Amino acid sequence: SRAPSLPPVPPTPFPRAQCDSLVVLFGATAGAYGAKLGSDERELILLVWQVVDLPSKKVGTLHKSLVKADNLDLSDQCREVSGLTPEGLGKAEPLDRVLQQFSQLVSSDLKVLGRSSYTLCSDGQLLIRQVLHPETSKKNFLLSDCFYSFYDLRKEFHTCYPSSAPVKDQTIKTMAEYLGLGTDETEEDFGVWQVKTMVAIIFSMLSESCNHIFTEPETVKYKYETGPCSKSETVDSETVIRARGLPWQSSDQDIARFFKGLNIAKGGVALCLNAQGRRNGEALVRFVNSEQRDLALERHKHHMGSRYIEVYKATGEEFLKIAGGTSNEVAQFLSKENQVIIRMRGLPFTATQEDVLGFLGPECPVTGGKEGLLFVKYPDGRPTGDAFVLFSCEEYAQNALKKHKEILGKRYIELFRSTAAEVQQVLNRYMSTPLIPTLPAPIIPVIPPPYTIATGSVRDCVRLRGLPYTAGIDDILEFMGDATADIKPHGVHMVLNQQGRPSGDAFIQMKSADKAFMVAQKCHKKMMKDRYVEVFQCSGEEMNFVLMGGTLNRSGLSPPPCKLPCLSPPAYAAFQTAAVIPAEAALYQPQALLPTTRAPQASAAAPPTVTYYPAQAAQLYMNYTAYYPSPPVSPTTVGYIAAPPGAVAAAAATATHTPILPQPGALVRMQGLPYNTGMKEILSFFQGYQYAPDDYNGLIQLSDQARSVLQAPKEWVCL
Repeated sequence: SRAPSLPPVPPTPFPRAQCDSLVVLFGATAGAYGAKLGSDERELILLVWQVVDLPSKKVGTLHKSLVKADNLDLSDQCREVSGLTPEGLGKAEPLDRVLQQFSQLVSSDLKVLGRSSYTLCSDGQLLIRQVLHPETSKKNFLLSDCFYSFYDLRKEFHTCYPSSAPVKDQTIKTMAEYLGLGTDETEEDFGVWQVKTMVAIIFSMLSESCNHIFTEPETVKYKYETGPCSKSETVDSETVIRARGLPWQSSDQDIARFFKGLNIAKGGVALCLNAQGRRNGEALVRFVNSEQRDLALERHKHHMGSRYIEVYKATGEEFLKIAGGTSNEVAQFLSKENQVIIRMRGLPFTATQEDVLGFLGPECPVTGGKEGLLFVKYPDGRPTGDAFVLFSCEEYAQNALKKHKEILGKRYIELFRSTAAEVQQVLNRYMSTPLIPTLPAPIIPVIPPPYTIATGSVRDCVRLRGLPYTAGIDDILEFMGDATADIKPHGVHMVLNQQGRPSGDAFIQMKSADKAFMVAQKCHKKMMKDRYVEVFQCSGEEMNFVLMGGTLNRSGLSPPPCKLPCLSPPAYAAFQTAAVIPAEAALYQPQALLPTTRAPQASAAAPPTVTYYPAQAAQLYMNYTAYYPSPPVSPTTVGYIAAPPGAVAAAAATATHTPILPQPGALVRMQGLPYNTGMKEILSFFQGYQYAPDDYNGLIQLSDQARSVLQAPKEWVCL
């Protein structure tokens, strides 16, 4: 559940003017103390405070209140430093009640001193930003306005005494020692000594020799502000972090809530998308300064619901790559601030603005009517089926989200929360994607790269069995967690069934047998979505047999079925070659249709084939599957493009390679296929138009093995 909406423009206790009253506040959690306060996500267990009237230098009553945490398992450091016990805390009030008492007692003390307003003053940033705001956000209750403005005593002290230690090295004790205050920490209870010493430090700063004035309080943003980001902006790399492991349905507001207490820059949350336009569980977040970014890094492995989130440093260039935009149309669309953005996916290509507005209905009016709609199109103007919609408030957006998977025309429509950065990403991706019909003429030869699937008996692979049928590569990588760093390049292989659909199995090549053993021990029967997955250690030989259509069970290995006795299953070793891929296509990993493993006549080894395709096609297909591709026997999304005769002749004159598809016009491109389409459905669709078996060589120069595949693909191409 979400916290209630916050007031859009709440009153701050003190604008930029001299402060008359301070409430000196100190707190402790059940975990780390000092510089690590709040970094371990432990709950608050102690609050101590005292009102200070600055003009008269009078103080109110010193109050100490214990807080009952949900988890009373105190750390050793907490027990040693505070002297508190779970038994004593068990009789305390919960945090929401303690904060109510805090407001009542502060108001009473201010009335005695003849004051009505105040500002908090704490020892550093951690208590307010890293403890109180995150904890109250998780427990779904609101802090009063006074907690959104406070003075950092360390910063104020350094301003008053510039020759003292840097702010990051200051503590209550070092500040007291600098002033020569003779307070003994052992004489008072934990928390009481800290507050009394802070008050003494404040009085010293108010003396005639310093005459310090409290005028510039620290502020905490009430809510995250959305907004566009231009690629021409300068983003300081010291203000950006990368968050990993986010739930796929997370919005920018959810991420801002995770970092509650820290000030995120306007439009500073950019959700990352994969090459298919879907969120990959990562986000780049930009903060207002490096101090806030450093505090964000301390939330590494804090929890969002039941998931822990990893937080790492990132760069300004990475942020601009994701969130920056150049389109005036997008900038105009996003110029309406404080709007809730919803993404619609799967729209019919014929859908108009009126159709979308009618689908949403009067219960969720779009901001500005048609001006609040942005259709995503290809560079040639064709619709992609995506659109973004603006709503003026959360209520309208929630009404729209209720229409998730309702029907428009003949298609169901998906609706998700979105962000300004996601709008930029989607538009950038589609507008910069080259289309095959518009590709320029230059052609470059690409030699199929080596596939390093071993066939030995070293058990450096793992087999995943029982995967959800909807699981993709990104789900497998998330499932493996930190072990993804030990996967070999191109080491994730999905096993497909005869229809070309996921079979529930996958093989993963690890860097060593030890790594494979650790993954099998750690991940065996771990849950993926709603299913547990079995993880077994295996060898490259066993993996190769299964990928080629064989079976692996307790009775051993069964080779792939093959009706033609003269043929043997293709081996991955046949993909190995010493050829160098051109730099323009270094990230693209083309897959030959089926390589030969032995020539029909026992003579010299058959030369490797050359695939021709335009240089820009590398950019078209550069997605995450380029790094973790399915094996060569699995269907690919790459359509081979015929080389012009001149390019073929030039290649033939300089190399002994035999080009594939020497005749232009032998291919057709199919668009709009259902996602569950398999090879059989495509062959059935072209029934009566395909080449006769004896004429396949008129389309592609094939080996006997490849020809047999086209005649009976189920034998060992699909598993």
